Amino acid sequence: MAAREKHRDKIAETFSNPEKVTLALAQGVRDALLKHKQAGNPIVIWRDGKIVWLSPEEILADK
Repeated sequence: MAAREKHRDKIAETFSNPEKVTLALAQGVRDALLKHKQAGNPIVIWRDGKIVWLSPEEILADK
């Protein structure tokens, strides 16, 4: 089996498991939030139908 086909099989296997996909996405979001916080950058979230800016100090404060 060619390397490209093995790669495709691995991708198909990963995407066929919704739990793995959800965990990977959650970890990616958490990593991005931590990087913003560490860099001192604010983020924007959607809360109660409105756009809300969170300061770096507020990021992950409720987790």
